[in-house]
Amino acid sequence: MPRARTSPAPALPRADARGTAVGTDHLTFTYRQGIPPVLNNVSLTLPSGAVTALTGPSGSGKSTLLYLLALMIRPTSGHVMWDGSSASSLRDTQRSQLRACQVGFIFQDALLDPARSIVANICDSGLFAGMSHKQAIARARVLMGRFGVEHREDHKPGEISGGQAQRVAICRALLTDPRVIFADEPTGNLDDASADVVWQALVDHAATGATVVVATHDRALVERSDFEVRLTADGGVSTRSVSAHTGQVVIS
Repeated sequence: MPRARTSPAPALPRADARGTAVGTDHLTFTYRQGIPPVLNNVSLTLPSGAVTALTGPSGSGKSTLLYLLALMIRPTSGHVMWDGSSASSLRDTQRSQLRACQVGFIFQDALLDPARSIVANICDSGLFAGMSHKQAIARARVLMGRFGVEHREDHKPGEISGGQAQRVAICRALLTDPRVIFADEPTGNLDDASADVVWQALVDHAATGATVVVATHDRALVERSDFEVRLTADGGVSTRSVSAHTGQVVIS
């Protein structure tokens, strides 16, 4: 009896270049049949080396688009594109590998494991990406020193302030020096000083050539971004350049 043929797995997006072109190709997403799509036929390319703000009213799909771009959920139709290839068509294990090795996440709530130490929380992302424990610890300590939480290494998340917890979340996101960072309302629960630390970390990482995408309601932060992608009520998007950046958001 002949063996069934299996299609080869799609190749992972390349990881040799610092810049990453991330976007969508005729992407539509709906939570179930019979209701209007949250995102409707969106084709969009986001630049590397820049901070792009995702904006729009509550319920317009900012977080949904962020999670689609990060390959955490699949589109209803169309594609999420990384480096010109359909990353949303990758197998689950490949998408997980890409996220572990090339993506950093920062959320409104730091989402730290309350049962583990600060340094252990930070190191998790590196261990998932294949770093040795020694490498992860060394890198974590460098980042904790950079963001002023090195003295909290052995504390638990419940023993530090909200601002410190978000600095720890930044350390975790930056541990693997990812090519892409996705942030969902990362300053929403912070005082002005802590928010400035978080925002500057995102700007600095974009300056290395990385792609940084931030969902936010904060217009002051939007005006400090390079680009704005605004989600519209009909599931589409509009874009504008905020600063005199050399790149561009491409929309079709």
